[in-house]
Amino acid sequence: MPFVKFSTRPHAAHRLFRRSFFTLAAAACAAGVAMSGTVQAADAGKIGLGLPLLTSPFWQSYNNYLPKYAKEMSLDILAPVNSNGDPAQQITDMNNLLNLGSKGIVVGPLDSAAISRALDAAAARNVPVVAVDVAPTQGKVAMVVRADNRAYGEKACKYIGDHVTSGKVVQIMGDLASVNGRDRSEAFRACMKGYPGVSVLEIPAAWKGDVAATALDSLLTANPDVKGIYMQAGGVYLSPTLQTLRRKQMLFPAGDAKHVVIVSNDGIPQEFDAIRRGDIDATVSQPADSYAKYGLFYIKAALAGQTFKPGPTDHGSNIIQLTPGILEDQLPAPLVTKSNVDDKALWGNTVK
Repeated sequence: MPFVKFSTRPHAAHRLFRRSFFTLAAAACAAGVAMSGTVQAADAGKIGLGLPLLTSPFWQSYNNYLPKYAKEMSLDILAPVNSNGDPAQQITDMNNLLNLGSKGIVVGPLDSAAISRALDAAAARNVPVVAVDVAPTQGKVAMVVRADNRAYGEKACKYIGDHVTSGKVVQIMGDLASVNGRDRSEAFRACMKGYPGVSVLEIPAAWKGDVAATALDSLLTANPDVKGIYMQAGGVYLSPTLQTLRRKQMLFPAGDAKHVVIVSNDGIPQEFDAIRRGDIDATVSQPADSYAKYGLFYIKAALAGQTFKPGPTDHGSNIIQLTPGILEDQLPAPLVTKSNVDDKALWGNTVK
């Protein structure tokens, strides 16, 4: 998800608006609602939903949970808007949701800094916003719903470090314009310093599978002795990584002396199947179900005037203060290995 430079040319802005309008219209039609009907319904006060992308199985699952929990909480929601990995499009989408009369918005920010424009626009209209998965570096939100992303990097590091005593390991990073990419990368790098026999090679892949595949192919050509890989997002990196290893004749099952130890992040069913096959060793289960549930929970609470304080919650998480005025509910994200991959409590085992 690369950072996007914003054009100040009128015709570029006009094209961006038109593209967002038709994207929103298509989303409404796909939901079986005419665009004019959506506007009328939104004027009555619905919740706007902003998706960062739908090319990842993780965000597809999150999207599928939204109507389920909205119904349980008696919340009226607009058809979700997909920004398709474009931070500029996301800002336009947020403005369109405001113009449709959304009384609250739940959004998964693509760029931790760029999203501040949309947050400022929402604040100017007294519309609360809940950020899911990614915390903004600026702007006002009612709550950030997220897991501890530094713990993702640390868990991956410890698993790989305990199974690779010496040699090279690769970190396939996310977008460093996102606090998630930075947290995972920095935590993994810092933790690996505790394993002096292991050297870390890095691939900045910006949450793009094709970028990861191309860079990994080149890296493995120069370093065929790689012994471990940390993928920061299984939803976009799992398939291209396994395909690259297979093409390089480096994909061996766990237990084989030639096996490359692989730890991922997300907790999608495809990762669980890969663990069962022995293709990868572990993943951190990022809670797609709880992201949807508590994203909606906190927007409903904000609309009711509820506020929260740092401390433990009643749903097994902990609220921390990121910066003055910005709170984050850090939801549990367990490490999944072959020993617990069949646990029915994991959301990745409940997806049909």
